[in-house]
Amino acid sequence: MSFGHPPLVLRSRDFRRGDGVRDGTRRAPVCPLWTRPADGGRTRQDDRSAAFLAKQAGLPVREASRRVEGLGCPAAKGATKVEGQHRQPLWKALAAAPDEAGRRGSWAQGVCLACVETMDQVDAAILALRAGPRSEEVLGASDAWAARLAELEYTAGEGPGAEAFDTGSPVLVPDLTADQVRWPGFAQTALAAGLGATFAFPLQFGGIRLGTLELARRRPGGLTSAETRDAALAADLATAALLRQSREAELAGVEFAPRTVLSYQDVHIATGMLSALLRISLDDAFARLRAHAYSTNRPLLDVARDVLERRITLEESSE
Repeated sequence: MSFGHPPLVLRSRDFRRGDGVRDGTRRAPVCPLWTRPADGGRTRQDDRSAAFLAKQAGLPVREASRRVEGLGCPAAKGATKVEGQHRQPLWKALAAAPDEAGRRGSWAQGVCLACVETMDQVDAAILALRAGPRSEEVLGASDAWAARLAELEYTAGEGPGAEAFDTGSPVLVPDLTADQVRWPGFAQTALAAGLGATFAFPLQFGGIRLGTLELARRRPGGLTSAETRDAALAADLATAALLRQSREAELAGVEFAPRTVLSYQDVHIATGMLSALLRISLDDAFARLRAHAYSTNRPLLDVARDVLERRITLEESSE
């Protein structure tokens, strides 16, 4: 017998489809290293940009060219060669999505570490796959604090990543203390854990959503305009790389289930177990797990493992 959700795998038919950004338009990828003349015409750098995107994200050159020319990738004003060199570790990490299944986890970790190393205003980064309120897998976390923040958000059932995924729009919160009414459950525990500011970018291609890239600061403060552009592009290229890996796995006749640094599979199993034992719906069983975790100030994953080990039963909803 199987309980709850199976491991989160990427198939094109399973991707979350949304309505795009709030203004109803497709969010254009941005790249601070690309430039466009004042008359909007095509330049030789556009051709280099298309080649860059094709190589980094595994897109056909024609598709990459269309994105550069049709969607537009305006450069940061005053971007310099030095800035480009500073960002190279981030682009290299994004381009390093390997074909070997055993190294895919290290690629996501590399993306998160590169975000922290190349963005002065960022202290932590999280790359997560999402498919709904109960389905989430953390592919990369820059350090233990980042993993802890991801766990706090999953336990609370709300936060910047969940909102960015639901809306398809970036969520930028430069001072969590001033904006804690937005997610009262998450804010309370996150502030206690030392989070000062948070920024989340959806992993999406058109209306297809896969997950989120989240950046965190220990102190209040916003990202620079260049860092915001870099983060948006990092999310776009991470999305393209995941889609490419998924497509290659599908062509090979295997499911693409990326290695994780934080898996909630035990939560899915415990949810199904509670549902069967207590004869309640999966949603009610999951809500009972989450309520107990929140009321006891414990990670949801720990509570789920207690259920699996039969250390707690949660027969009473108030337990």
